Amino acid sequence: MALAPLDGVLDRLPETRRPRLWLSLLCLLMWAPGLFSLPAGDRDEARFAQASRQMVESGDYVRIRNGEVERNKKPVGIHWAQAGIVHTLEAVGLPARGWIGSYRLASALGAWLAVLATFSLGRALVGRRAAFLAAAMLSATLLLVVETHIAKTDAALLASVVAAMGLMGRAYLAPGTFTARAALGFWLALGAGVLLKGPIAPMVPLLAGLTLYGVDRGWRNGAPWLRVLRPGWGVPLMLACSLPWLVAIGIATEGRFFAQALGDDMLNKVGSGEEAHWGPPGYYVLTFGIAAFPGAFLVLRGLPGAWAARMRPGTRFLLAWAAPTWLLFEAVATKLPHYVLPAWPALFLLGAAWACDPLRRVGPRWLGWLGWAALFGTGIGLAAAAVALPVVADGRVSPVGLLAVPVVGVLLWAVWRAARIGEWARAGLVAVLLAVPLYWVVLGGVLPHLVAPWVSPRIAALVAAEGVPAERFGIAGFHEPSVVFEVGTATRLLTNGAEAARFLAGAPDRVVAVEGREVARFQGEADMLGLRARAVGRTEGFNYVRGRRVAVTLFRAS
Repeated sequence: MALAPLDGVLDRLPETRRPRLWLSLLCLLMWAPGLFSLPAGDRDEARFAQASRQMVESGDYVRIRNGEVERNKKPVGIHWAQAGIVHTLEAVGLPARGWIGSYRLASALGAWLAVLATFSLGRALVGRRAAFLAAAMLSATLLLVVETHIAKTDAALLASVVAAMGLMGRAYLAPGTFTARAALGFWLALGAGVLLKGPIAPMVPLLAGLTLYGVDRGWRNGAPWLRVLRPGWGVPLMLACSLPWLVAIGIATEGRFFAQALGDDMLNKVGSGEEAHWGPPGYYVLTFGIAAFPGAFLVLRGLPGAWAARMRPGTRFLLAWAAPTWLLFEAVATKLPHYVLPAWPALFLLGAAWACDPLRRVGPRWLGWLGWAALFGTGIGLAAAAVALPVVADGRVSPVGLLAVPVVGVLLWAVWRAARIGEWARAGLVAVLLAVPLYWVVLGGVLPHLVAPWVSPRIAALVAAEGVPAERFGIAGFHEPSVVFEVGTATRLLTNGAEAARFLAGAPDRVVAVEGREVARFQGEADMLGLRARAVGRTEGFNYVRGRRVAVTLFRAS
């Protein structure tokens, strides 16, 4: 009874006069913790950020490089976005070039646009109230929160996909009112997606279109939605968005970009589990409850009702959006949770539509219990991780981490309380709002204050204390990309301890960092060279990529 006034606020929130403002505030509160305080992560984030940093430093906005190595895997779009943000921040006097937070802003902005697009364009498909709930639940998902904190492609790609699919949904529902300007927006959104991640963005509407054409027997009615999308000039426009850069990168790399991006990267992911990221069919179903926390329980409950209502045009479109994309990624050998993210807005719109429908059908009991297992299991797991990580990593108890236990307890109780009386939309909003303090505890209070996992910032601090620029620093035995980002682009990655000794002897005023497994080889080579090296610093930690403890010693010639 004490929560009755709060219940009234929750019921009125989706009808607010400024929904985008409230959603923006929610995104800010949800994603702010840790966004700027977490060090650069290994390995993808540091590689993306370093490549963008080198664009800013070199002025070469065509080639994508990490050090002297070409990074011919993904198109250039995210690097342009990150470099543009860095230039903007530096123009107002902020030292953004070596700050990982500036590169993460591109992901956060992409996720924010995806949330707003889910609401703005989802209203025509499921109504204002359900679209607000779906956008709020999307913003709180564990996967999207993580993606906003990683300076790479996927959050920005989601924005382009949601914008394109929302416009395609309008064309499907009301082709008579779909304008050339809306078609222009559709193809430009896809063009931006191509610059971000190649064929993934156009693949989603293509699969949805083929599905709708088949189930609607488009050969009979002529598929009016397809005509109003104006593919005759739209497809060339989409390709033109990326064509200048594709020509330039082809010339600059003598064709190596296409051979490596299409052959070594994309086709390997289709045919084999690249980089040990293999997963069985059904992988995304098994991981959805965790990755889509805390709103997965509503999506799972709503799926049977969505299938039963598949004759409704809006529901039909959302199913055609989500199902074929999901099935395609289930068939691909390489699997990572974020691959199916482009299908998630459709799933959350379907789940929110079920929750807001007073005539909703109750699904199978086992599916409901599966949803509760996902909510309770993930919530309890996050609380346990917040408590255990400082103990395991650093041998200490974090008072802030202990707060995760009551926060999760309140979240689970409040959601259960609302669901028990059939207020499913309220349960979804409660889950979203109470996820905010949970993420503040985990991402803002626990992870940035761990010591053992963040080895590279401490190496950079040791180098800075010696007053040595990056070009006079080398490291052997610990080659995680975050070292280069933290210390500087000119950092020398040395093959082994012997090469580290030769590097140190090669010129005055140099320092080298040597990981413990290479110290004996370093000292042996130093003795052969007659080099007297003294240790000037040492740091220990945990390499979470390789799953082992490391000890790095900084040496300087006597």
